[in-house]
Amino acid sequence: MTALLKVLALWGLAICSIFIIAKANTNISPVSPGESIIPLRTHSLYMPYIDQDLQNRWFDFGADTVINTNKYIRLTHDRQSQTGWLWSRLPLTATNWQVEFEFKIDGHNPSLYGDGMAVWFTTDRAKPGPVFGFIDKFEGLGIFFDTYANSRQSHSFPYVMAMLGDGQTEYDNANDGKANEIAGCEADIRGKSVATKARITYYKNTYLEVKLQYKEWDQWEPCFTINNITLPTVAYLGFSALTGDVSDSHDVISITTNNMISIPPRVQKNLRLQAGLDCCSLSSSLLLQLFLVFWYWCIECIEISQIKGFKNHLS
Repeated sequence: MTALLKVLALWGLAICSIFIIAKANTNISPVSPGESIIPLRTHSLYMPYIDQDLQNRWFDFGADTVINTNKYIRLTHDRQSQTGWLWSRLPLTATNWQVEFEFKIDGHNPSLYGDGMAVWFTTDRAKPGPVFGFIDKFEGLGIFFDTYANSRQSHSFPYVMAMLGDGQTEYDNANDGKANEIAGCEADIRGKSVATKARITYYKNTYLEVKLQYKEWDQWEPCFTINNITLPTVAYLGFSALTGDVSDSHDVISITTNNMISIPPRVQKNLRLQAGLDCCSLSSSLLLQLFLVFWYWCIECIEISQIKGFKNHLS
C-alpha cells in the first residue's frame, strides 16, 4: 500500500513540475508596461551583411564603403577625402520605432582626426554630399557624431547633435551645426575598447530619445530627449561618413530596428489580470508540490518505523 502511495506522490510531483515550467516559459513580458515590439527585418542588418551576389536585399551601399563580412561595414577608411554611405531600400513607415546600432570610430592619429558620421531619417536617400557624406538642405532628421571642431565651441568633441531639416535650410558647417542644433551631448565615443552603440527611440508627436553605450557594457548614457517632435511619415534609414584633411575609419557593425507598439489601456488591464491569475495558478501548484513532498516524507517515515518494528519483533 505504501509503495502505491509513493508512486502516486512521485507522479503528482512530476505533473506539478511540468506545469510550473510550462507556465514560466509562456509568461513573456513586453519591453515595458504598455509597450510591445515587432522586429523589422527590412531595416536591420547583421554579419555577413551580403549574399552570394555581393548584395543585400534590404540595404544599398556606395562611394568608398567597403564590407568585411566577418567584422564591419566600413563607410570610410582612415584616409583623407573619403565618403561612404549605407541606406535602407525601403522607407521606415512605422509610427513608433527604435533603432539600435553598433558602430566604431577610430584611427591612427590620437589627437587630430575627423570628420565624423551620421544616421539619417530623411525623405531622400543615397545622395552623397558635404554633410557627413549626405546632401545639404535635406528633409528629415540627421543625428551627427561629430569628431572634429571647425570652430571654437563651448563643448568638447566628439559631440552628438540632432538637426531637423526642412528641405531648404543649410547645415551650419563653419560653426559645427550650431545654428541648426535642436539637441546634443558630449560623448567620448572614439577609440573605445567597449562596443559603442546608439539607441534612438521615436514616438510620433511625442518624443525622440537618444542613448549611448560607450563606458561599460549595457550601461546606457542619456544623450538627449526632444519632446513634441514630428518626423516625415515616409523616411529612409541611412548612415554616412566623411573625411577631409583629417581622417578616421567609420564602421557600422550591426543595426537592429523594432516597431514599437503601444498597448491600449483596456488591453493592459487584461494583461495585468491574466498575470495575476497566472501567479495564483503558480502559487497553487507550488503549494500542491510542497504537500506532495510532505506526503512522500510521511510515507518514508512510516516505512522506516515499520521496518524497525519488524526487526524488534524478530529479535
